[in-house]
Amino acid sequence: MGTPADRLTDEVLLAGLGAGDPDLAIAFVRRFQQLVFGVAVTVIGDRGAAEDVAQQAFERAWRHALVYDSRRGSVRGWLSTIAHNLAVDVIRARSAAPVDPADLSAVLTAVTDETPERSAVANESAAGLRRALAGLPAEQAKAVAMAGIYGMTAREIAESEGIPLGTAKTRIRYGMQKLRAAYLPETTGDA
Repeated sequence: MGTPADRLTDEVLLAGLGAGDPDLAIAFVRRFQQLVFGVAVTVIGDRGAAEDVAQQAFERAWRHALVYDSRRGSVRGWLSTIAHNLAVDVIRARSAAPVDPADLSAVLTAVTDETPERSAVANESAAGLRRALAGLPAEQAKAVAMAGIYGMTAREIAESEGIPLGTAKTRIRYGMQKLRAAYLPETTGDA
């Protein structure tokens, strides 16, 4: 018989999913189902909607498996991004109104606090990113969260915060630079 699916690389499983191999497709879903569901439920906060997003994420991975490029990141990161973007789309569809900035402090606390559930879903790098986000000045952390978690544009952040567009862009840029320096210290000199 062949190699057990749990010993195959993520890339091989993704290629099998894209090629329509039912055994590899099942192994792919089993390997990543907790990750994808965790990302969706973290963003949306609704388990039912998160299940729908997870299914859509796997469907999108299947449709786009052949265009995956390992030079741009890991399968895990690629699939997480798909799930995150779909979850943000659900949030946007639910509410055309921007997030109330008064609620953002609670969201930042929820994103940066460690809980057993979050630890089970998140890997070490995600925990490091949360710590780095918590270490940013409040204005920068808020702007980065509004852009990264809620998918708001700099213009939407400026309007929501009552600040000039340039200030919103600067907060996002400086916050991202500090996150990059804290989270990926080996790449800070390559910019």
